[in-house]
Amino acid sequence: MNINQTRNGSELTIALVGRLDTTTAPELEAVVKEALEGVETLCFDLEKLEYVSSAGLRVLLQAQKTMNKQGTMKVRNVSEIIMEIFEVTGFTDILTVE
Repeated sequence: MNINQTRNGSELTIALVGRLDTTTAPELEAVVKEALEGVETLCFDLEKLEYVSSAGLRVLLQAQKTMNKQGTMKVRNVSEIIMEIFEVTGFTDILTVE
């Protein structure tokens, strides 16, 4: 998986490419923890994300909990496959999906 970050002032966009699973989730978790200081708007761009496992969902949930305290978080460019996972797991009620 590739993680691409773009920061514009207090806004951070994290674009994910590949698979977010048990192997790659710890890497994303480390990047998110390090990058969130001073961030008021966090956006995950999932246009090129092929798969997300429960480990990946946990990282997204933790990021959402952090951003609830310091700003907003949104998820955009979600494919049908990832959206189906979000719907089945109830994440569409937790995350702001655009």
